[in-house]
Amino acid sequence: MRNNIVHIGAGEWTYEIRAIVEIAEKLQQLGIRTNMENIGDPIAKGEKIPDWMKQIVADLAMKDCSYGYCATKGVLETREFLAQLNNARGGAQITPEDIIFFNGLGDAIQKVYGLLRREARVIGPSPTYSTHSSAEGAHSGQKPVTYRLDPHNNWYPDLDDLRLSVKYNPSIAGILIINPDNPTGAVYPERILREMIAIAREFDLFIIADEIYMNLIYNGQSSRPISDLVGDVPAISMKGISKEVPWPGSRCGWIEVYNADKDPVFARYIQSIVDSKMVEVCSTTLPQKAIPLILSHPKYPGWLEERKARYEKFSNIAYDLLKDVPGIEVNRTNGAFYMSVIFERGRLRHDQTLPIDNDGVRQLVEKLVAEPGMTLDKRFVYYLLASTGICVVPLSSFSTPELGFRITLLERDEQTFTRIFQTLAEVIPRYLES
Repeated sequence: MRNNIVHIGAGEWTYEIRAIVEIAEKLQQLGIRTNMENIGDPIAKGEKIPDWMKQIVADLAMKDCSYGYCATKGVLETREFLAQLNNARGGAQITPEDIIFFNGLGDAIQKVYGLLRREARVIGPSPTYSTHSSAEGAHSGQKPVTYRLDPHNNWYPDLDDLRLSVKYNPSIAGILIINPDNPTGAVYPERILREMIAIAREFDLFIIADEIYMNLIYNGQSSRPISDLVGDVPAISMKGISKEVPWPGSRCGWIEVYNADKDPVFARYIQSIVDSKMVEVCSTTLPQKAIPLILSHPKYPGWLEERKARYEKFSNIAYDLLKDVPGIEVNRTNGAFYMSVIFERGRLRHDQTLPIDNDGVRQLVEKLVAEPGMTLDKRFVYYLLASTGICVVPLSSFSTPELGFRITLLERDEQTFTRIFQTLAEVIPRYLES
């Protein structure tokens, strides 16, 4: 073309969580039966929405007001409801004007990073959820900047690494915290959150806290929302209903802004997000209207506890089956519904395989793993999929040098779930020894 029209950050847009679906579909066409454990969609894995919740949505669908535009920031009554929930805990106080709705957190993430000054960087965890790392890298036109999560310490942040990275990189303007974490399933204790906030305060940074899984914590663990601890540090909390309710197809998420009045630069940045949203007009109305009705319904607390109990049970089944498998390291999942497994250093090679009976499938996999730049954990993921039908995501696609895979805990049938993890426990040593 006459001019180069490609954005400087175009190469940073990657989402292996969905990209591997294309490979799985090709293998299905060749006769492989798959267990799709790659994406965090409870509905796709068979979770049933209760009738009382469906009735709320059905009733709203019968109201004409559900079909119109709402305010740019979102439905006022819903923002008032959410502000009251936050303020009742006694931490950083907000008004409905400090809440902005988006068409899912993916939309919010694009706006939050995309409207930063290009030179301003947000340091995020490694491994990290791909939408965050891709958006941060794309906005800057550079590789994401990261701090290490330690797989040998419950996947907690390496605070020394975070402090040094911030201290010696003056372009860092913000810290991303994902708690509970995706992809690791870690839940951060209060002491760690306080130390991260202290680093932000010391170096005059703002915080982005992805807290979409905050109400999905189990195994006796606990944590606190960032607003309870942040004090006077400017911060953004990202929340939504896609995982908790769960209603991923609603594409309904929001940000809560804390302490915008404490820093004029931060306040101007937040206003740019509002201005961008105004050009877009608004987010989808009906799901916003449903939020207060669902979250305040008398059956909701019991519904949420039931879901948490199921994830806790399956978390422990998975951990017990994998914890003693040679060649890998695994931590118990305590929040959200993911588990990240890493291979011990030096255990993966370029010549390892698993038996594949289907000739067409074998040829396809051998072609895929021969591609330039193929990571060793992605090679394992392809062989695992072709040999067993289990579809997981390579951990290296989550902006980390660690090699391993992320798997969901969403399979509802306990027998099938147990079989999947028993198969992993059998196949991993076989692959490493091949």
